[in-house]
Amino acid sequence: MKLNLKKPIAFFDLETTGLSITKDRIVEMAVLKIHPNGLKESKTWLVNPTIPIQKEASEIHGIKDEDVADKPTFKEIAKQVDDFMSHSDIGGFNSNRFDIPLLVEEFLRVDIDFKVEARKFVDVQTIFHKMEQRNLSAAYNFYCGKTLENAHSAEADITATFEVLEAQLDRYEDLENDINYLSEFSSHNKNVDVAGRIVYNDKEVEVFNFGKYKGQSVESVLKSDPGYYGWLLKGDFSLHTKKVMSEIRLRSINS
Repeated sequence: MKLNLKKPIAFFDLETTGLSITKDRIVEMAVLKIHPNGLKESKTWLVNPTIPIQKEASEIHGIKDEDVADKPTFKEIAKQVDDFMSHSDIGGFNSNRFDIPLLVEEFLRVDIDFKVEARKFVDVQTIFHKMEQRNLSAAYNFYCGKTLENAHSAEADITATFEVLEAQLDRYEDLENDINYLSEFSSHNKNVDVAGRIVYNDKEVEVFNFGKYKGQSVESVLKSDPGYYGWLLKGDFSLHTKKVMSEIRLRSINS
């Protein structure tokens, strides 16, 4: 089943130096942009992360320090990436929990505010896990009847991810072919920040999703415990989480 698109959707995948959203960096990025008329565009970048690639990460994606030593840094390609993904919704595999937060973190490091508010995020892994409970290679075999060659190559993974989503729409009649629906269905929470540290509760109030104040209003906590804000800013939280928290605090002060 062809995706019912009202605007482009950019499927993307990252290969990184490790698994930390705040400390690790991108070494490869691939984007497959699907337009409402069916046109497909793709771009792949190898990136010099400026920090060593962890051995465990290299063993998975096959990229070593010497492979990217002469490649551009993310700062050098950031505008190209931002322009290519502009005005698009976002699709990926485990993207809501890892790829999107890490990508936003990379953008914020180079002072580019990658807009997330107007975008819908479709996480194909979440749909898969809700329906079948497997991984990408198994999903590709299960839904598409194919073997995923060159797994953990960013370009191969995004192509498989796109094909799996279309096959999911064919298989499940109760899955609506609508990006708004798929975005909501593939989200575990209604996130305020892309890392999901702050979420909306059922009353559309921003609440903490971790720690001793989990479930409590961010605005009320920052008023009752001003020191918590300072602790968060110094802590190992993503730049986007800190940005969102600062915006909530500023709004509260000005209200």
